[in-house]
Amino acid sequence: MMQIPRAERLIVALDVATPNEAKALVERLGDAARFYKVGLELFMAGGYFELLEWLVKRGNKVFVDLKFFDVPETVRRAVANLRGRGVSFATVHGNQAMMEAAAQEKGEVKILAVTVLTSLDRGDLDDLGFSCDLERLVLSRARRALQAGCDGVVSSGLEARKLKAEFQDRLLVVTPGIRPVKNEDDQKRTVDVAQAFANGADYIVVGRPIRSAADPRAAAQAIQRSIAAIFP
Repeated sequence: MMQIPRAERLIVALDVATPNEAKALVERLGDAARFYKVGLELFMAGGYFELLEWLVKRGNKVFVDLKFFDVPETVRRAVANLRGRGVSFATVHGNQAMMEAAAQEKGEVKILAVTVLTSLDRGDLDDLGFSCDLERLVLSRARRALQAGCDGVVSSGLEARKLKAEFQDRLLVVTPGIRPVKNEDDQKRTVDVAQAFANGADYIVVGRPIRSAADPRAAAQAIQRSIAAIFP
């Protein structure tokens, strides 16, 4: 088992419209969360790197979730621009050459390869032209990520067990699509906190169940209590 600080296993997704909203949520959560994912919506809002710097200065860990997908040289340069900023994780969502380019310049940043988005199901993969079994596709992409020099994968908790069975601690497994209650949004392949970690996830990413809760801090604390029971 990887030695991961228990309180850092919860990554809160700052999927809000502006950096000011993100800061307000972080301050509201206080010590209930230590690790934050900052994605595409905030990147397009302006002030992205200032927000990253603010989080790092607070002592928080930062996950840059921009899912780099471009020609390998552009991916390489983009990842190089993250170095020295205190970023812990960054995502790439591309082929072997793109993943290798990201790994080449990662420095202290851990590169996570996206396997199959948790908002996609079998029907969506058919639409995209992927005829193979979903689980086989996830495992194939994970093997290629490891070969490329990536540090981990982003994967549904439904596939985490097979990933850990094959790769053990050679790949981190970061699991989004965590839904503590019955799910009615656009995430299709979901698990709850206990299922995710029982299946082998190293980290979970939680957005709406915290952000949309009547008391976001209480919601984050409840998840942290669940994690503490799993990793005493």
